[in-house]
Amino acid sequence: MALSCIKNPEQLKLSKPGEIGRLIGLDRVPEMKCLREKIKLLSQQEQSTQFNNSLIDLWYPYNNHSDADFLYIDGHVRIYYGQKANLPLKFVSRQKLCLSATSEFWVNDARGMPVMMVMGELSEKLQTIIESQITERLIEAKLISAKIDTIEHPQCTLVFDREAYEPAFFHRLWDKYRIATLTYRKNVKDKWAEKDFKNVKVDVMGQCINMHLCEGKTELGGYSFREVRRLGISGHQTAIITNNSTLKIQEVAGRMFARWSQENFFRYLIQDYDFDKMISYGVETIDMEKQVVNPQYRKLTHKLIKIREKKRRIEAKFYLMMEQVMDDDLDKIPKITDKQAQYKLQIDQLAKEENNLIQERKKLQTRIKLAQMPEKKRYNKLKTESKILMNVIKMICYRAESSMAAILAPYLANADKEKRMVVKQIIKSNADLIPDYKEQTLIVRLYSLAANRYNIAVKKIVKLLNESETIFPGTNFKLIFETSSAI
Repeated sequence: MALSCIKNPEQLKLSKPGEIGRLIGLDRVPEMKCLREKIKLLSQQEQSTQFNNSLIDLWYPYNNHSDADFLYIDGHVRIYYGQKANLPLKFVSRQKLCLSATSEFWVNDARGMPVMMVMGELSEKLQTIIESQITERLIEAKLISAKIDTIEHPQCTLVFDREAYEPAFFHRLWDKYRIATLTYRKNVKDKWAEKDFKNVKVDVMGQCINMHLCEGKTELGGYSFREVRRLGISGHQTAIITNNSTLKIQEVAGRMFARWSQENFFRYLIQDYDFDKMISYGVETIDMEKQVVNPQYRKLTHKLIKIREKKRRIEAKFYLMMEQVMDDDLDKIPKITDKQAQYKLQIDQLAKEENNLIQERKKLQTRIKLAQMPEKKRYNKLKTESKILMNVIKMICYRAESSMAAILAPYLANADKEKRMVVKQIIKSNADLIPDYKEQTLIVRLYSLAANRYNIAVKKIVKLLNESETIFPGTNFKLIFETSSAI
């Protein structure tokens, strides 16, 4: 269903049940209700994480973790429009609003392929998720080792944006796990001399780009880091810091700017896989001992900010009139002073309200346990296991699409724009399934695609597919691919 862009069980009503059923060796595909029951049954086993770890063993065989030497980590905010759950507010950058939402934290490899994901329960920061969950998952999946006594070089390098920026945090990751970090530097105030920058060819996700780069040493929070800067056309200097001493300067820049592959991955899954769709309805409780920012404290802080903003605006008008009194004619002064008196009255009133809010806020705790929140407003979470399960399935599908697109790319003139589109055409187009019980083969005859150049490309990869000698699951039949188009 995911490969065929059938985005939820309800859309099965618009599909041919017999045709889809044959693809999985059944007379017909399960109906919507049956399929939802199967998802529920699988979710109740709570084996999604172990399923993901088993797949990682296949994707990154032992002693061959080269693609997992660099791992990109980023969070994705999924907006919640329902009424059953009480979720904390999160800032949604694409809508520029604070809305009820859940957070998913994804790990992608150096090629942009998804590796794993973890769910946030409350308003955890990326830094907290990396230390508390992602590092443990990396150890479970055997991508890194917990024993670092004899390890001198980085086990892997984590690449992320400024959200997780903190030099002490970078040092803890290195000291405890021998994990290096690569990110943008915050609060850069100085500029390096432009004459020190050199033109370097940088490989960014297979594309060669000329960049003006310069490297130096910097000390942040008492820890030493390598700092690489890129000089832009406008003169802006983008600062990158890392504690990985084995990387060349062009690789530091290439790996950092390749972070956009993960943003593109999110965008593609939202458009083609209905990434943010709820899988199952219902809520689950969260550990009552967990601490959150006191909602009442946050509410008073918000009011305090608004009052201070209003007070500053009125003060600006008030002080401007003081200058007018010095410069204007005598006959206009009474009118100005009357206005000043009104502004002064408003300023005094706002100052009084501000002081009352400050005193009221002092009586509240900054952070409280979930158990201390009112039951009706207490935070909970959406059911997570089914979402994790479906995300793992979507990882498999995205990787399958990407692998086929990579095979097709050499045979397409405009591969960057067309390769994924052609793969989706192949998946969605009709085909004949012809079993041969005597020869124990299953012939898959692909129908003609939208353009002749696509048929030519498919004709060339059919041979590669047949050389794989794939057996149709649940049978002894070898798959043989053919094309029906006359080329």
